[in-house]
Amino acid sequence: MEESSFPKKAKLALSLLMIIGALVFYWAWGIMYDSWNIFDGSNMGVYSIVVIMLAFGILGLFLTRAKN
Repeated sequence: MEESSFPKKAKLALSLLMIIGALVFYWAWGIMYDSWNIFDGSNMGVYSIVVIMLAFGILGLFLTRAKN
């Protein structure tokens, strides 16, 4: 039996959405609060959210591309 490609496409779309969402979130936060300094301690919460979203997005891309 052939496996449907829908779950694979859904995982790929979700992974790409996570990466795009992280970049848009970082960009919007930087524009709104004019804070682009990574080393500023008051922005650690924002950067931790962006890093987690990027990590899940990239991990999802790798897992989607991996052969079973």
